[in-house]
Amino acid sequence: MAESYVRNSSGFQQANQIFVNVGGTYQEVNEAYANVGGTYKLVFSAFEATSFVTLSTGSGTFIAPDNSNAIHIQAAVGGGGGAVGGADYDRAGGESAGAGGGSGGYVSDKIFSITGGETLTYAIGSGGAAGTGSKFSTTASGGTSTTLSGSSAGSLFTLTGGGGSSGTGGGVQGPLRSNTAGTPGTATTASSASTGTFRDSDGTTKNVNTNTSGPAGTFNDSGGGATGSLSGSGNCGGDNCRISGFAGADSYDGGVAGGAGGSSSGSGTNGTPGTRGSGGGGGAAQVSGGSTSGAAGGDGEIVYRFLRIL
Repeated sequence: MAESYVRNSSGFQQANQIFVNVGGTYQEVNEAYANVGGTYKLVFSAFEATSFVTLSTGSGTFIAPDNSNAIHIQAAVGGGGGAVGGADYDRAGGESAGAGGGSGGYVSDKIFSITGGETLTYAIGSGGAAGTGSKFSTTASGGTSTTLSGSSAGSLFTLTGGGGSSGTGGGVQGPLRSNTAGTPGTATTASSASTGTFRDSDGTTKNVNTNTSGPAGTFNDSGGGATGSLSGSGNCGGDNCRISGFAGADSYDGGVAGGAGGSSSGSGTNGTPGTRGSGGGGGAAQVSGGSTSGAAGGDGEIVYRFLRIL
């Protein structure tokens, strides 16, 4: 972007906006040129929104462009919780299905104030692992937190992961285990911008509230995750009853589906993993192979771009 400076009582200051009087109305200038030796050269261009960047693993830092003053978080979510498998018993009077994992707290289309040139530090939450060990007493892992902070702005958000599901206290000949669904993650955010305009990457000026492309489909949205699925006790009655696993919790307020529960039909299927912070699906019981496995929760993410809000 071409830079232009004006001189005032404090010395030369960089111009972030230039306006001209057109028929009595001041209008913003997107580009300005100067005649240099008979050739017009670009001396000013307004800041345009940057392209979206997706962070899907790990931790690190990045730097805000000099003339930006806001970061648009199109999507961010904590890791989803894992799920446990099903459990089949020997004449215990029933069978057990795996409950679904919880989903992480989220942000969708929020805009936070930052300072151009500051360093931002992020960590992406991992999805929780599926339950392992004894199927009669097992607990899946919860997802971990997704965070973002600025060297000047401070903490912008902390999105905790969804909890893993569990099935505990059972034995091969009974009792039937106690099943618990994964718990929801939480969202803690800084104050966000709700008014103003910006120049988009296509050169048009737009209101900030037009940013609704995130997975929740609503501007300036954030909130906790959801609890994994579980119906009743998660146990069916009678030896050799069939019961399918329960789905993982949706993330982004229903915008991204959780992992599917395993099927109890025929030889059965395992639960499927969550995606984008949703919970993993639980396993089924009393299939021809005995029982099936639960699945991991979906990893977290941050999808962002930089703006200059006017």
